[in-house]
This record gives sequence, structure tokens and C-alpha cells, in this order.
Amino acid sequence: MQSLFVPFFHNYSHSFLTLTCPSADNNHLPFSHQFDVKCCYDFKLPKFCDRIRSCHVVDGKSSSSTILTSKHHHILKPLTMTNLNMDTIHNDSPQLRVAYQGVPGAYSKAAANKAYPDCKAIPYDQFEVAFKEVEQWKVDRAIIPLENSLGGSIHHNYDLLFYHNLHIIGEVYLPVHHCLLALPGVRKENLTQVISHPQALAQCEHTLKNKLGLNVIYEAMDNTANAAKFVAANNLRNTAAIASSRAAKLYGLQVMVHGIQDNPKNVTRFVILARELKIPHIDKPFKTSIVIALDKGMSLLFKVLSVFALMNINLTKIELRPYRNIPIKLRAESNNVSNTSHHFKYLLYIDFEASIAEVRAQNALTKVQELTSFLRVFGSYPMDMTPLNPACHA
Repeated sequence: MQSLFVPFFHNYSHSFLTLTCPSADNNHLPFSHQFDVKCCYDFKLPKFCDRIRSCHVVDGKSSSSTILTSKHHHILKPLTMTNLNMDTIHNDSPQLRVAYQGVPGAYSKAAANKAYPDCKAIPYDQFEVAFKEVEQWKVDRAIIPLENSLGGSIHHNYDLLFYHNLHIIGEVYLPVHHCLLALPGVRKENLTQVISHPQALAQCEHTLKNKLGLNVIYEAMDNTANAAKFVAANNLRNTAAIASSRAAKLYGLQVMVHGIQDNPKNVTRFVILARELKIPHIDKPFKTSIVIALDKGMSLLFKVLSVFALMNINLTKIELRPYRNIPIKLRAESNNVSNTSHHFKYLLYIDFEASIAEVRAQNALTKVQELTSFLRVFGSYPMDMTPLNPACHA
């Protein structure tokens, strides 16, 4: 019999949740280590406990128990082996409600449809609103872009991920196929302005200037599809938008030029956010996302990276963001208060290729926890292994 431990986070307190599960011989993960994790996760404990329980097998027969080690104790009804099955827990209904930022025709909506083809995708004007809608149970999921192969990280969304109480339960890689859109009959020589999201403008700048020879003003919008909608709604015959061909169909625009991104290998990575944890497996490639505080200076970065190297764990992403709660740290030199050094404090976001159910990942997190005062696990989730076909999301 093995134990499955799932860390949960509650008001910066130390809390543990231990689940007793079958061994790996029964296609369930061995997961026995307990992490003493400090984190800022504020949700209602009884609701969380209603979703995660435990069971074990004795002499081939299933029985159940719940072990909750914290200052809170709740007696829960036992679940059967079927309840712990991954497919049963995450069998999303056909009308799963998925929040995304933008308007119909946005790439975020395409990512939502790739993740959940039969979902009800609900648009919101801001990323933070999408986060809050999930937290308030108004929608079931949110799909949020975190990074682009050409434009880099979307820093604002990393900050939102830290300050909101959601888990990452999946990821979506979406090829981005930008088009130059305008009202029917408009020609390139009529254009004096091009509008779109700042990242889209940056991703197409070389093509627009050097290949198409456009001498125009660039204006930023909050969303690519919203730029297309704006051109159509205001009948702007001197303005083009950078957006998808899907947006052109929705808003009655013509596609002047297909594939105007500077590099054809333009891909955006989205993460799927939910209120509940996803129980990790070891039978498929998993990725785990964490954040730690570099509260002892940048020298800690080398130590943390060394831990993963020694455990033979591949990192797919590292990102530094300001630690806004304590942005600057002062350190006295030689006990002389008047002579102090200053350094900024940062949060280090890490994605690594391993399931938190794997022993090597557990050992790595245990060591990392010893190095820092703060560690949060956003989630351990299946990697998106689907082939990248730009044509399917054009």
C-alpha cells in the first residue's frame, strides 16, 4: 500500500493532505512524501476535502479511509476505486464553461476549443476577470496564454497566476497564423494604420515594413479579434487589423495577406486553470509548474537549477518576476547599519518535465524547499503532445 500526498495551500499556513492509494502495480501512482509547503492559497477547506478522499486495497478488497493532517479535521465519506480513476474525476461535461480573454475570433477561443471541443467558450474583456469567474464558480475553467515562441512571456498573466487561487490542470500549444484584414475593397495603398494586440504587432513588424512595404502607424489593441471587430464596426477604410482568418469571417473583412508573422514557427502556449487539483499520473508525460521566492538573493538561482540537474529533470521554462510583497531587501554590511546593500527580491517560476508523482520530482521539491522560504505548486498536468499544424487554426 502506498500513500498519495497532495499539498494544499491555506492562508500561508503549513498544511498536509495525505491520501492512501494502491501501489503502482494497480496502475496508481506511488506518492508517499510529505512536503511542508508555505503558500498563499485561500479556499474553503471543506469544499476542497469534499473532492479529494482516499482508499486502499487490502487482500484484493477495497476499503477506504481519509487521513488529513492539519489543524482542521473533517470526517468524509469514503470513495471507491472508481472515484479515484483519472477519467472519472476529470470527465468534463459537453457544456463545460470555459472563460477566455477577448471576443469571438480570438486565438484564446481557438485554444479553448482545442482543449474542449464541445465547451461553451465565454469571452471576457480582461484576463483577471477570467480568473475571478472561475474562483467564483461562474465558469468551470479559464484558458490563459503564458508565453509565445516569438513574443516571449506574458508577464501580467504570470503575476495573476501567483495572486489567484487556481490550479493548472493542462496546457495547449496553439500555432498562430496572423493575417492582414481590412474592409472589402480596401487596397494596401489605402492603409495609413494597422491595429492589433502589441504581441501581434511585434510578431509581424518585419513583414509589414520590409516585405509588404507598408508605411503606416501602429496602434495597440487589447486583443487581435477585437481589432478586427473595431475596424468593421467603425467602417475604417484606412485601417487594417492583424488577426486570424476566423476573425475575418466573423466580422465581414477580407484577408489581404495570409501568414504575415515574421517567423512561421509562431506558437502560443496556454494553460488551463481550474478550482480543483488534477491527480497526477506516471503513465504519460507530465509537466509540473511551481513558483519559489529567491529571498536569499540571486545566488539561490544556481542552487535551485543544480537540484533539477542532479535529479535529471528537464526544465522547460524559467521566469523571474518581482516579488511585490517584499520588492527590496536591505542587508547590513559587517553589522554596520549605516552601510547596507540592496537587492530586489524575485519570484522564480519553473516548469519541469516530470509528474509530481515521480520519486525524482518529490526529491527535487524536497531539496528546493530547504533552500527557500516559499514554494507553491501550481499543478502537475499532462503535456500537450499534439502535432503543431498551423493550418488547423488559421
